[in-house]
Formats: sequence, C-alpha cells, structure tokens
Amino acid sequence: MLTWLIVLPVLATVLGAVRPLRRRRTRHAFRWLLATNLALLGGACVVLATALAGPAQASAQATASGGVNGSALVGAAIAVAGASIGAAIAVAYTGAAALAALSERPEMFGRAMVIVGLAEGIAVYGLVVAILLIGKA
Repeated sequence: MLTWLIVLPVLATVLGAVRPLRRRRTRHAFRWLLATNLALLGGACVVLATALAGPAQASAQATASGGVNGSALVGAAIAVAGASIGAAIAVAYTGAAALAALSERPEMFGRAMVIVGLAEGIAVYGLVVAILLIGKA
C-alpha cells in the first residue's frame, strides 16, 4: 500500500509534465483529461481496497487479543473528511456572501464573522464524532 501512496502522486506529476510537451490539439484535451482522471481513480480504488482488506484481516486477530478495531478508525477518518469537506463548501459560500455584504455595509463585520464561524463549526462536529469513535475502538 505504501508503494501506491508514493506512486500515485509521482504518476500524476509525470502525466502533468508530459502533457505540455506533447502539444496535442484542444479537442483531444478532454479525452486526455478523462483518461488521466480514470487512471487516478483506478489507483485510488486499489489503494482503498488494499486499505480496507488489510485491516479487516488484522482487526480480527487484534480484536481477539484486545487490539484496536480498524472499522472504527476508518469511520473516524470518514467523519473528519466528510465534515471538513462540508465545512469548506459552507465557508466558501458564506465567506463570499459576507465579503459582498461587508463591501456595502462595513458595520456588519461582527454578524458576518459569526455566520462564517457557524459554518466552520461543521468541521468541529466531525472532529467530535471522530474522537467518540476512536474512544469506542
């Protein structure tokens, strides 16, 4: 699995560097981009399958000996990732709206920052859920 984690970014960098050197026509750019994305998606699926298959076998042995449950750790990672992505989307929209409102009425700074902070609170909730899951593992 460590090999895939090293190879995928290197592969993406090499493909990105080869692209300007080849100077394809613009009509082929979409096909190239689609093929690159499918290759990276396939590699990510292999890494995910390896990560999920490896701890499943080890967790059966570790659970019998009182070790950490891998499923709870994967769930904690998913909780943090999902909450962080959701918070990023929320902050993007509320931050843009807050800046637009501040450009017209600067006295609304406090209210705008509270709303942006509430959107950022989504990430904190994901972190709390992850801590609870890790505590149960």
